[in-house]
Amino acid sequence: MEYPFISEWENPSVVAEEAIPRVSARNRFTMGTSSDPNQDGSDEQQKRSEIYTYEAPWHIYAMNWSVRRDKKYRLAITSLLEQYPNRVEIVQLDESNGEIRSDPNLSFEHPYPPTKTIFIPDKECQRPDLLATSSDFLRLWRIADDHSRVELKSCLNSNKNSEFCGPLTSFDWNEAEPRRIGTSSTDTTCTIWDIEREAVDTQLIAHDKEVFDIAWGGVGVFASVSADGSVRVFDLRDKEHSTIIYESSEPDTPLVRLGWNKQDPRYMATIIMDSAKVVVLDIRFPALPVVELQRHQASVNAIAWAPHSSCHICTAGDDSQALIWDISSMGQHVEGGLDPILAYTAGAEVEQLQWSSSQPDWVAIAFSTKLQILRV
Repeated sequence: MEYPFISEWENPSVVAEEAIPRVSARNRFTMGTSSDPNQDGSDEQQKRSEIYTYEAPWHIYAMNWSVRRDKKYRLAITSLLEQYPNRVEIVQLDESNGEIRSDPNLSFEHPYPPTKTIFIPDKECQRPDLLATSSDFLRLWRIADDHSRVELKSCLNSNKNSEFCGPLTSFDWNEAEPRRIGTSSTDTTCTIWDIEREAVDTQLIAHDKEVFDIAWGGVGVFASVSADGSVRVFDLRDKEHSTIIYESSEPDTPLVRLGWNKQDPRYMATIIMDSAKVVVLDIRFPALPVVELQRHQASVNAIAWAPHSSCHICTAGDDSQALIWDISSMGQHVEGGLDPILAYTAGAEVEQLQWSSSQPDWVAIAFSTKLQILRV
């Protein structure tokens, strides 16, 4: 199988200390297995390629893994087009031939570029097969049981006094209580939706400026980051108050992304706008980061905690790199700062990163028009 390019995860400890490795090898599919067809078990080895690539007909922005047990290697990707009509595609890896394919029946038009997309957190397949997107409104799409079509189920607008609302920058689906979705908006609010009732459960003025991301930390606890430079934690049992966990060291420096560690909810990570570092926080000790990850060479765009480990996190950015870190030593002094344990070099700036919760040995990245899924 011929790919446009192939790179692989590499251990930074085996190369010069002053540079994160950029090891590339065309058609070297695996680490520890061979793609030589003359070797025993070669067919199985080729099926277990380490990297699969899909090229979309447009620039990819939002992306998400499906978590359903009956839909392995299924992802949603969305377009970034400077026009009103945009696109959403649902793609899936065909394990028999190693190709990621888009199903034309599951490709549909979307108003404006979606800022985020998430499949319903339903591993056991007990609920309808839903996909949520955010742009001008929060929309829920239902995928037909026979996979013949995708239909708009709900279009949720929190502003009942107008057909318009502040654009939604992000949202998160509550894994512990899947009827709840929290959205963040440029109008400084966070809105908690009950999607079964299609009604607003709570709307909070969360920050002084635009809210750029939101993440659940439990059934009734969520956090958000904002252009005001703060990370704030909210408990729905006490809607009048929030706790500021962190503020940018430079005033009015926006925080743009937030990831909450699902395996150890004491920890979260955030990205500073136009910064090459990732800040990891311990909510028990506000204000001071427990570690700063500073090995990217350009702005960081995405973070993803490992779904199966409390001490591993993946980061990706404009240096075309995805780095995996072991932060089990955080809190201890590391001379020169912490180094990543694995590095992968893509073909362009990496704008999106997702770690599969149902198949934790796979990470997906998006850069330019390409989606890649990588075995960790």
